[in-house]
Amino acid sequence: MKYIPILTIVLFSTLIAAAQTNVITTREYPQGYFRNPLAIPSQASGTFGELRSTHFHAGDDYRTQQRVGLPIFAVADGYVSRVRVQIGGGGNSVYISHPNGYTSVYLHMHEFNAQLTAIVKAKQYELQRFDVDILLDNRTVSLKKGDRIGLSGNSGSSQGPHLHFEIRDTETEAPLNPQLFGLAFPDNIPPTIHGVTIYDLADEPFSEHTPRRHLSVKDYQTVAVNGRFGIGINTVDRHNGTTFNNGVYSVELLLDNKPISTVLFEALSFETSRAIHSYIDYPYYILKKTRVQKSFKDPNNPINIFHVLEGDGSIMLTDSQEHTLTYRVRDAHGNTSSHTIKVRNDASYVPVRQRTTGTAMFRYDRENRFAAENIEITMPPDALYDHLHFNYHQGARPTDGYSMVQHVHNRFIPLFESYELKIKPDSTLTDALKPKAIIVDDKRNSHGGNFDDGWVRTKTRSFGSFHIAVDTVAPTIQPQNISAGKDMGAVSRINIKIFDDLSGIQSFNGYIDNDWVLMEYDSKSRSLWHEFESALSKGTHRFRLEVIDWKDNKQVYDINFIK
Repeated sequence: MKYIPILTIVLFSTLIAAAQTNVITTREYPQGYFRNPLAIPSQASGTFGELRSTHFHAGDDYRTQQRVGLPIFAVADGYVSRVRVQIGGGGNSVYISHPNGYTSVYLHMHEFNAQLTAIVKAKQYELQRFDVDILLDNRTVSLKKGDRIGLSGNSGSSQGPHLHFEIRDTETEAPLNPQLFGLAFPDNIPPTIHGVTIYDLADEPFSEHTPRRHLSVKDYQTVAVNGRFGIGINTVDRHNGTTFNNGVYSVELLLDNKPISTVLFEALSFETSRAIHSYIDYPYYILKKTRVQKSFKDPNNPINIFHVLEGDGSIMLTDSQEHTLTYRVRDAHGNTSSHTIKVRNDASYVPVRQRTTGTAMFRYDRENRFAAENIEITMPPDALYDHLHFNYHQGARPTDGYSMVQHVHNRFIPLFESYELKIKPDSTLTDALKPKAIIVDDKRNSHGGNFDDGWVRTKTRSFGSFHIAVDTVAPTIQPQNISAGKDMGAVSRINIKIFDDLSGIQSFNGYIDNDWVLMEYDSKSRSLWHEFESALSKGTHRFRLEVIDWKDNKQVYDINFIK
């Protein structure tokens, strides 16, 4: 990426922080209706709207003193409308519908209370699977405010013990910012603005080739611009007593005090959350792992967090006068930081642009097809956020591959929807290997796939370098505390570790004396376990575990043990 020096200019920059009470909202929220879901003082390790790698964070993360097992309480009267066990995702989750039209959601729980545990376990045995999603009516589990629903944990895709808590609109299921309901964390610290970025957009689609100028808050020059440009901001928030960098609540951009763009993290949509890749400067994030929030909107970005937007948020100055751009950033408490820069239209300033011609021109508003000797691509409308100068070339066959490498554009352009990718195998993919064929990228991550009519085809939501590989290796089963003939009378459960080297675990099933038994699974640690039932009789029993990957390679562990 090329950084363009700013030589001609004088910069005026201020950084102002002040406590405010005026938080922008589009609706009113009940205050005092919901209580703290925990019985300890509230501290946040993550907040609503925070920028994550693939989505906007849809709730608040409550710290649980770095441990598992704190009681979780219903935040208001209501009934359990849904209880869920996921492999990854939210792990063990409870949904409580309340009579005021909102639903509270509790994720990553360690365990449910006794009533919910019985419901979940019955469904798991009925379906003979660990992961279940159960919808309940208002007659099954009623709750009063403060009733215990379970214990906090680290289940699912959680990276450490905490409670992920959400409030959703019951009718639309849209997640809303819990702090707007009075469930706020101690916070008198204004957001931190690290810097802003000027993007010389002209008429080109936004990409890694768009000229960028990154300005810190200590830069003191007036910025020269020429033609259409946009601006973005690098900003985070912090709360009292923690060191976590959390998300801000609102980002306002003004030109000479006229609103250009206002982003609110008041409500989100799960359907469009992946469009975070369009909201941020995605190429810069891939390169530097720094998230710059763009105050202009790509033409096919579907997110609805822009509540003020002048045109598409880009700017075109028509005179040579000096103008003032002001960022105003607030957290959910109203703590506010501002940053101001001066800009001037200067015809002598010519941004350095890299030529962006490609193999083909892909349009975001229509289906795009591309075909070459060993590849076919079909991309539906709305997969792209902007038009794309699409590039393709073919590389050499890798030593572990069954096709030439297909370089499909590059990793700097994000996609909203999946596209179909078909790669032609070479003659080394024999009939015996065709059912085991998959498509992998250059890091050997599986993108799935099946052989069909002379091609290996899959759907993927990323660009990159791909080739055909095969998965003929069964998953690995590693017993941790059980072995043939072992007396298990002194232990409460069977512990196993399982993993797969390529296509991933598709299913696992455990049996004792040929009867299906519940095996619980934590994909983070690759841990699989079975809690012995009290009804299991004393004596010798047979334990069998079958683990199958996504290419139907099966591994079986079959032994007798004593209980």
